[in-house]
Amino acid sequence: MDDLGNNTFELNNGDIPRHLAIIMDGNGRWAQKRGLPRTMGHKQGVEAVREAVKAARDVGVEYLTLYSFSSENWNRPEAEITELFGLLRMFIRRDLADLHKNNVCVRVIGRKEGVPEDILTLLDEAQNLTRNNTAQTLIIAFNYGGRDEITDAVKRVAQRISDGTLQIDEITNDLVSNNMDTAGIPDPDLLIRTSGEIRLSNFLLWQIAYSELVFIDCLWPDFSRSDLESAIITYQGRTRKFGGLVMETGS
Repeated sequence: MDDLGNNTFELNNGDIPRHLAIIMDGNGRWAQKRGLPRTMGHKQGVEAVREAVKAARDVGVEYLTLYSFSSENWNRPEAEITELFGLLRMFIRRDLADLHKNNVCVRVIGRKEGVPEDILTLLDEAQNLTRNNTAQTLIIAFNYGGRDEITDAVKRVAQRISDGTLQIDEITNDLVSNNMDTAGIPDPDLLIRTSGEIRLSNFLLWQIAYSELVFIDCLWPDFSRSDLESAIITYQGRTRKFGGLVMETGS
């Protein structure tokens, strides 16, 4: 696990990850440590989301993907799921105008099945309003699971084969990528997970094949601009090989 607190280097503004993905973990534990209900952790986590979006935009991250609600989160208590949905509603209603003002394009990935109709409407509104914005793309992974995404992509490819519009030997990595929810979005350069857990939790399984991974102990509600910058500095200090050729992340 990376000890970001020992970073002594400065942020290299010439080598910012183009696409940053974050597994936002630790809301419940943050609340538990303070003797508060888990819902308070989620509420504080929304404030951390706001800070992370702004900080990523300020340092020049073009694409930011946030794991906001996984397909496995349906297994949580109903009251907690209701609270999470309420917080998403609040975030969109309160922050959409500001995101649009700052030229941020919102994109949502994940399945729609089971999601309340009013939330689907809000997510569609956010995407439609901001679709032509160009400063940054904020990807919200909602009701998302990496295995589900791959399964759905396979189904789309299989349907084309069944229709006779695609031959088996025409299937390539690029074709599969173009049938993912993230079609048209570059793969993440850097993935950050908070809370000290060291696992991917079914997040962007196809896309992170060559991403740099940084795991930090900080619980998500405490995640700050300095944590984001420290993780990027760690990324900048690594050598990316992509399975073969050595490519220095530094300039």
